[in-house]
Amino acid sequence: MARDPLPPSELEPGAIPDGPQVRRRDPASLRSARWFGPADLRSFGHRSRAMQMGYAPEEWTGKPVIAIVNTWSDLQPCHAHFKHRVDDVKRGILMAGGFPVELPAISVSESFVKPTTMLYRNMLAMETEELLRSHPVDGAVLMGGCDKSTPGLLLGATSMNLPAIYIPAGPMLRGNWQGKVLGSGSDSWKYWDELRAGRITDQDWLGIEGGIARSYGTCMTMGTASTMTAIAEAVGMVLPGGSSIPAADAGHIRLCSESGRRIVDMVWEDLTPQRIQTRAAYENAIAVAMAMGCSTNAIIHLIAMARRAGHAIGLDDFERFSRRVPVIGNVRPSGNAYLMEDFFYAGGIRALMNEIREHLNLDCLTVSGQTLGAAIEGAKVYNADVIRPLSNPVYGQGSLAVLKGNLAPSGCVIKPAAMDQRFLKHSGPALVFDDYPSLKAAIDDETLDVTADHVLVLRNAGPQGGPGMPEWGMLPMPKKLLKEGHRDMLRLSDARMSGTSYGACVLHVAPESFIGGPLALLRTGDIVSVDVEARAIRMEVSDDELERRRAAWTPPAPRYERGYGVMFSRHIQQADEGCDFDFLRTEYGAPVPEPAIY
Repeated sequence: MARDPLPPSELEPGAIPDGPQVRRRDPASLRSARWFGPADLRSFGHRSRAMQMGYAPEEWTGKPVIAIVNTWSDLQPCHAHFKHRVDDVKRGILMAGGFPVELPAISVSESFVKPTTMLYRNMLAMETEELLRSHPVDGAVLMGGCDKSTPGLLLGATSMNLPAIYIPAGPMLRGNWQGKVLGSGSDSWKYWDELRAGRITDQDWLGIEGGIARSYGTCMTMGTASTMTAIAEAVGMVLPGGSSIPAADAGHIRLCSESGRRIVDMVWEDLTPQRIQTRAAYENAIAVAMAMGCSTNAIIHLIAMARRAGHAIGLDDFERFSRRVPVIGNVRPSGNAYLMEDFFYAGGIRALMNEIREHLNLDCLTVSGQTLGAAIEGAKVYNADVIRPLSNPVYGQGSLAVLKGNLAPSGCVIKPAAMDQRFLKHSGPALVFDDYPSLKAAIDDETLDVTADHVLVLRNAGPQGGPGMPEWGMLPMPKKLLKEGHRDMLRLSDARMSGTSYGACVLHVAPESFIGGPLALLRTGDIVSVDVEARAIRMEVSDDELERRRAAWTPPAPRYERGYGVMFSRHIQQADEGCDFDFLRTEYGAPVPEPAIY
């Protein structure tokens, strides 16, 4: 909820000796003072319970209480180092005169959580918002990085609107196998196809399995994790350059400590997400995403995040920037050679933003207290093949394109830079599957009636149909085509795909088939036509025939009959709306008040 701004106060020194002058609040105005300050029985209980944990009143009195929302878990390899990094965050908070408290949150591990972490992004958002609302805290450090943790944490913090700063987990080190550099996700798909085609051995596959992920941290390709942490920085919620630092680099430890120091001053300054996350800041995020060769998932998360901040960002905004901002980040899978470690050495996100500064709103405020323009001033590119100049892009338009037509009246998404270019304009007969098990069984059948001109279709895999819109959209190539030497074909679904994936995959078809979107009416043999330059997609079926099919269509049975899944199914929005819960929208109902304390 939006809080009333604090009254102006005098300038006083910051908490660090000889530190910068900051606008300092009266300690009595701190939110935590509602819990600890009054001379009543309830506050006696709060103070005595804090002392029960071994804290002395001197440790919290008159100091900002900083929540560290930590998404570490034993089943979250991307965040494995957070178990120790949280101590570095605490060190920074203590140095700056704050009082740190760690509040664990669900880790939404992309590797292990099934059927998909997207089912739980909004749960993390709700948990973050309510952790901050219900506890005596004045500001927050958000520790995430794996795909859905970044938007989940930021969605919750944005709705709560306490001063907050985000710490990305950082990408893992490059993979290695027999002297070859491996990229997580991208090379998994590549070598899986080679194994199915009989071009590598089972022993080779075991070697790849052990070499592709060599350290803690997020995927080191330009997948959803690196896309979203860069977006968090472009929006202004990460300290300058913080999203590029590899997880295993000592600089990441320093980032954690610095973020801990900075959040204390942010509380004194009342520098809230509402002041940082303007519409212009989200337009910066879209421009940066396009230039980086971003994950298709960026669209869903950015729309949800912007709308939580009160800005009606939509597919048309992505299409506008796609036409203007080319891909200059030469990082797999849109690029052909490099990984995030190389991107960091080449200058990182600050250097990339400086290269596209003509497309950015440089006056936007960041968590550093500086404008974005000041934050990227002087940033240099050290390898012009990794971060290309605008005059020599990896791809001449932005990373993503939005298509519309009678198959997807509300839109769908494709990643032109990471596909065989011959499918940019293509027509072919549909081969339709209603569920993933049927698809999986068929593609391994070497007698399957399929050619490289077919359009492989999976439906009932959207927000409600999946459920949770799983990353099934990079439909596997039929084994028959792999053995013929083909490595791409046009594929279509209402699912998502991993940001580490590639190929001519049309995704996020909206409305989804499970609720009766036009994709539900498509039949095997119907001609599907895609024209990326024209931003068009259609099935070559007459309106009259579609009406007859709609009259005969029967809605599928609900995926859930109890529990969280029922709430999810009843309230999840479609992909073009960001897949937020309708009741979490900023404009839904009156603002939530501060909790009563009696």
